[in-house]
Amino acid sequence: MNKTEKKELQKQACKVRMGAIEGVYNAKSGHPGGSLSAADLFTYLYFKEMKVDPKNPKDENRDRFVLSKGHCAPGLYAILALRGYFPMDEMKKLRHIGAMLQGHPDMKGTPGIDMSTGSLGQGVSAACGMAAAGKMDHKDYRVYSMLGDGEIEEGQVWEAAMFAAHQNLDNLCLVVDNNGLQIDGTVAEVGGPEPIDEKFRSFGFDVQVIDGHNFDEIEAAFNHAKTVKGQPSVIIAKTVKGKDVSYMENQVGWHGTAPNAEQYETAMQDLNKVLAGLEAE
Repeated sequence: MNKTEKKELQKQACKVRMGAIEGVYNAKSGHPGGSLSAADLFTYLYFKEMKVDPKNPKDENRDRFVLSKGHCAPGLYAILALRGYFPMDEMKKLRHIGAMLQGHPDMKGTPGIDMSTGSLGQGVSAACGMAAAGKMDHKDYRVYSMLGDGEIEEGQVWEAAMFAAHQNLDNLCLVVDNNGLQIDGTVAEVGGPEPIDEKFRSFGFDVQVIDGHNFDEIEAAFNHAKTVKGQPSVIIAKTVKGKDVSYMENQVGWHGTAPNAEQYETAMQDLNKVLAGLEAE
């Protein structure tokens, strides 16, 4: 990836973070922390990795994406808007009655959403089903699913992982947003799923651990995953919850809290500073 391409992705990721903050602020509820930690991953998936067409969101040959950690919908909505599935102004209506964008992804009401999610653990199971269907239908699409590190405390995740390996779903790539925090505290203290890499490896996955904010590492990981044959892949992305908003970074309280007017202004100032720095380089 050349420097210009990387900078463009970094700018888009910053805009994803701005969109997520805009949405949660206007909704007066939602989940900013995990939306910000996943922004670089969303950006790479939708601008580089996946074969998708916003003008034909139901194309049967498209790659699929399932946000298993469905509460981080603000980040997903922001990247879908930037990619052209719907206007960015929809973010200001997040969670409003009658609006397109619900608090969790809704495949019936929002273009670009491949699976309705929210109940933790269920999205990855749906992704496994999509990948299995692709194999049965001899399709070459790939299926991607993002999980939270708190979410993998759910037993259903490991049932799905066992199924994926048993079915040799090499068209499936999971991404764990490993920001280390969940609603009640640190992931290590609440559920202790570590070592995450060794667990997935023991379940038959090809495993990579990367810096989830480094686009060179993100690109290398997804490129490698496409070469894996006979087993599913997982990319464990080390990230910072609340990334690039000064008072949100690594603060568990921002898992599911909306900023007030003053906090909103500070967040936007922080992100505009990041964007200005990228544009000045």
